[in-house]
Amino acid sequence: MTLQPFPGDWHTALVLVPHPDDPEYGIGAAVAKWTSAGRRVHYALASRGEAGIEGLAPEEAGPLREREQIRSAAIVGVEDVTFWDFPDSQIRDTPALRARISGTIEEVAPDVLITIYSGPEWAPGQPNQRDHIEFATAVTAAYDALVHPPRWLFENGPDGTHGEVVDGFVEVAVESLAAHERYLSVLDPATPVYAQARAQVEQATAGRPEFGGRPTVEFILTRTRSTP
Repeated sequence: MTLQPFPGDWHTALVLVPHPDDPEYGIGAAVAKWTSAGRRVHYALASRGEAGIEGLAPEEAGPLREREQIRSAAIVGVEDVTFWDFPDSQIRDTPALRARISGTIEEVAPDVLITIYSGPEWAPGQPNQRDHIEFATAVTAAYDALVHPPRWLFENGPDGTHGEVVDGFVEVAVESLAAHERYLSVLDPATPVYAQARAQVEQATAGRPEFGGRPTVEFILTRTRSTP
């Protein structure tokens, strides 16, 4: 599919994800570009990632991953980071989750809403996590129930419809993902943290022919309203 340029006529974005590090694995370079241009970006996370570090008790892992996420977000210019305390690895599309999503959208009143990919696979043989699917499904349901939803709802995932060119912002995205140091060091002890971060960010910002091969973050437009 040919990518269209990501919309430019907006001021505030709300990024809704289930876990710490979810923004950094996909959209960090785009976020850095937006904040450097004076746009406001808010993060809201359903959990603190307390189940995400093997060998570390949830009561230790949760606060640690929260600190890493706050530090990581600050690197790309995001100061507003909220955690909701839904249970990591057990996030489900429930009325309570939809209500929290709706309330946050109404509070922030963004022009653009961005969430994680809801599809079953990132690529053949690479299944998506249930937390991701359930959370993104809840975001769409909450959006559809709003009387005055944001102008656009995007997912970050494969087979995108829109692209944000991120020349000059790849390195800061690597630094941002690498700020999840403890998480990455346990996830793959054999690979240095910065090497993991660089490999992931370079994959998430692969060049696209529509934009002259320049590094690009892809987004999937799933909802839009016709008037601002």
